[in-house]
Amino acid sequence: MKRLLIILSLFLLWNGSSLAQSSDWQGIDKTQVRLVTATTALGKGEDLLLGLHFKMQKNWKVYWRSPGDAGYPPELDWSKSTNLQSVEMLWPRPERFEVLGLETLGYKEEVVYPLLLKVDDPTKPLDLHAHLRFLTCADICVPVEADLALTLDPGEAVPSDTAQLINKFKSDVPRTDHQDKVSLDSADLHLKADQKNATLRVKLATDWALEKPDVLMEGPIELVFFKPSIALSDDRTAALIDIPLDGLQFLETPVADQTFTLTLMDGLHAYEVKTKVTPQTGPLGPVDGFSLPDDSPSAAPVSLWTIMALAVLGGLILNLMPCVLPVLSLKILGLVSHGGAATATVRLSFLASAAGILFSFLVLAGGLIALKASGAAIGWGIQFQQPLFLIALLMVLIMFAANMWGFFEIGLPGWMSSLGARSHSKGIGGHFATGAFATLLATPCSAPFLGTAVGFALSQGPTEIIAVFSALGVGLALPYLLIALFPGVATRLPRPGPWMVTLRKVLALALIATAVWLLSVLLAQIDPVGVGVLAGLLAAILLAFALKKHLRPLATPLVLALIVAAFFVPQTFERQATNDTIKAETLWVAFSTRKIDELVKNGRTVFVDVTADWCITCQVNKKLVVYQGETFDLLQEDDIVAMSADWTNPDAEISAFLARYKKFAIPFNIVYGPGAPEGIILPELLDQKAVVNAITKARG
Repeated sequence: MKRLLIILSLFLLWNGSSLAQSSDWQGIDKTQVRLVTATTALGKGEDLLLGLHFKMQKNWKVYWRSPGDAGYPPELDWSKSTNLQSVEMLWPRPERFEVLGLETLGYKEEVVYPLLLKVDDPTKPLDLHAHLRFLTCADICVPVEADLALTLDPGEAVPSDTAQLINKFKSDVPRTDHQDKVSLDSADLHLKADQKNATLRVKLATDWALEKPDVLMEGPIELVFFKPSIALSDDRTAALIDIPLDGLQFLETPVADQTFTLTLMDGLHAYEVKTKVTPQTGPLGPVDGFSLPDDSPSAAPVSLWTIMALAVLGGLILNLMPCVLPVLSLKILGLVSHGGAATATVRLSFLASAAGILFSFLVLAGGLIALKASGAAIGWGIQFQQPLFLIALLMVLIMFAANMWGFFEIGLPGWMSSLGARSHSKGIGGHFATGAFATLLATPCSAPFLGTAVGFALSQGPTEIIAVFSALGVGLALPYLLIALFPGVATRLPRPGPWMVTLRKVLALALIATAVWLLSVLLAQIDPVGVGVLAGLLAAILLAFALKKHLRPLATPLVLALIVAAFFVPQTFERQATNDTIKAETLWVAFSTRKIDELVKNGRTVFVDVTADWCITCQVNKKLVVYQGETFDLLQEDDIVAMSADWTNPDAEISAFLARYKKFAIPFNIVYGPGAPEGIILPELLDQKAVVNAITKARG
């Protein structure tokens, strides 16, 4: 049985994700590059999404399409590819860098340049052969050439493991469909006396209040543009931008005939506008109503220490979330088992539980760092999208319940038993496992501040991920640490006795209830008949444990056979794709980012709920807020559309939507409308007032 538990524990560390379909890594040790694809097959062959994925060592970078004072962007030659009709390379918004006094534009650490492909014949394989030429720089620059190859076969276009990674960077590509969001009022070129240099003054307006805008200007290749100065109007919805440039003497055609491209970046906003310029002879002068933006605290970046403080608070609140309540049985049992025990014993056991929580969060952090490095999709609770992970977790729950019912006892190694001799029968290892189990059950749940902390961490590097996840662990472990600090809470309880046996049996029912919930999550992922078969196998495992004494030589082989059979259920009973796959009530319509824009343009208000069957907080939000009172009445009105984004199973469009707002955890709710076309983000835990106010404001 010990071996069986060890095998299951190791299995839980594997999230079931396969490696992303990609080419081999190429390049130099400082900068590596590969091709990745958002789908596992060609599908219809139109607007096929791939990515050129770069990973760089610290301080190394690659370049944007207009690199600035130095450098050159990646260039791809696809001439040796077959069945390829066209390729369009997209450019995520870059950062500004200063190297040896020169200002450049590009990317550090990691970037994916999205690639939109079309094939000649989607019924034939697509063989991609790209010759890549790029420049990578730190204090020195190294030109690199590489050959990348990737084959995509015909078939259904299922999202790949790198779909979220590609869509994350695709969401950072400046939009060209600015419509009324950005309007360019004027673009005047003020020439200097030497006719070589000039300042391009652009005045534009936006439908949002600008915070810390930046502008990139592109034009004829002969011209060099420098960093702009930006002044804002009093209400911050208009900007006056002065962009110095030189090289006018090299132009072969008049500057008024040239087309310029302006890219405006501000927070989550990024828009690309094309314009002609009007030459002016007069000098630049001040314009009333515009001033340089201040460095207000609200525009300042959030520090890591602030995020860690939020993470501790979010971890503490996580103890009260519905998905963690099933483990309450283990917490209560651990507390009452210390009645009459020595103070040192209580302190040691609760410190062991806290250590189990912290260790598990560090394991989660390490796993997410590894997945991020491999280009896989990452997110809080995303492992609950994998049926095999859920089945492994079901096995652990059943064994915990069987143990608490007294069907079998888990023996510990001698050294661990001696450590736990002073902790009654459970041992230090058992308390450590309780903490780890609490962490495992917490992962599908979100709490106030947790989404902010996790979203920040997963968008940063390994150091930030480890720091934030450690802070989350401290928050979740705080109740254990407090009892370790004040052990009298436990020692004053009645001494353990026969009543403990009854309590164990009653509390085991909470674990069975958790297993039933996990089976309901599986209903969205495999056929209902398969879920029924799985429930029968779990009942048979419990029965085999109960009859262990009568089945003596056959008990362990029988349990092992039942467990192995359980892991084959998802493959045997695959869920058939039907119109009922998206389980939406009559209130909801299916999620589509394209529909959101269309509905808002037509004066409608859209309430978007990103949810999943494995996210209990999402279900609580619906039951207590969305399906109650004024919120429910509002959502049924004709001008309001309730849109459900079901993330129970991996979905590339939803992953890209979350990445657009730097979110990696759910629930996530946002309201769009004529009064809020960019959306109003709601808190993780909904309340009637917040939802109603957001809908009212979005209506305009």
